[in-house]
Amino acid sequence: ADLFIVDLHADSLLWDRDLSTRLSRGSVDIPRLIEANVAIQSFFLVTKTPWISTVDRTSPDSDAITTLIIAQDWPDKTRDSLFERARHQASRLHELAEQSGGGVLILKSKADLAAYRDRRLRGETLVGAVLGVEGAHALEGDLGNLERLYEAGVRIVAPTHFFDNDIGGSAHGLDKGGLTELGRAMVNAMEARGMVLDLAHASSAVIDDAAAIVSGPLIVSHTGVRAMCDNNRNLTDAQVRAIAATGGVVGIGFWKKAVCGTDAAAVARSIVYAASLVGAEHVALGSDFDGAVPMPFDVTGLPLLVDALLEEGMSEHDIRLVMGENAARVYGEVFPD
Repeated sequence: ADLFIVDLHADSLLWDRDLSTRLSRGSVDIPRLIEANVAIQSFFLVTKTPWISTVDRTSPDSDAITTLIIAQDWPDKTRDSLFERARHQASRLHELAEQSGGGVLILKSKADLAAYRDRRLRGETLVGAVLGVEGAHALEGDLGNLERLYEAGVRIVAPTHFFDNDIGGSAHGLDKGGLTELGRAMVNAMEARGMVLDLAHASSAVIDDAAAIVSGPLIVSHTGVRAMCDNNRNLTDAQVRAIAATGGVVGIGFWKKAVCGTDAAAVARSIVYAASLVGAEHVALGSDFDGAVPMPFDVTGLPLLVDALLEEGMSEHDIRLVMGENAARVYGEVFPD
């Protein structure tokens, strides 16, 4: 009840749901975030997902999001523009915040974070939101669109999603290359603006390239660790160490391919392993709520995870770090003034 809980990844804005009301489907809405005492939920903008995606080799040649757009009657301009898809989803969060009467706050700066935390400490019932983009193909090759998304409140960008793009290689792509020249320029532009680089879904080469050029902490917003669940979606021990060496955090996901299990105990085991590898201060929550993968519980089930971490022998101090303090620290270090 007294934790400052931060989740690094949810895809809730992709779906045609009224997040201001308590829903009987999906994992996240504002009433359930309040019930679960979540301080900050990170919402990602998903703009393209191939019809058939695998953890090993995925082609960018198809796009399931187009069908979803038509079914949900999004604006016409979103049909052919990945950038407009991102901007449309961002606008949905802004509308939610505006209609909340101040109960939902989009956090964009260090000052926002500090003021928000003070208000929660005073007992106000609030939900903080951070916007991210899952795959920089949403920029459509134009770094001017990075600035436009920044102005729309985006503070996290992942270079890739399920496929290689003009920024760099995906862990699931055909070539799995490193950062391109455009990708390096994007990373530099993000760092100048105070944006967090998210290496979820990134190829090994992109992780190496990014770790070599950034000066601040990196995140992996939602992943698993191969030592606990061996597949190409998850990070090697060396990659976990590389993220930690930047001062960053690894967000452990809740779905089966992330943790090789379907309950809170499986998630806890992966969290504890990662903490044993690099220290609890570099591990966080990366649920992937509403990401079209089965979850062991919705957001109101987070107490089950706390119990499971206690059962694994993790100290209350370390649980406090993992459940939110680490992610909040990174946001506070990277976000603009």
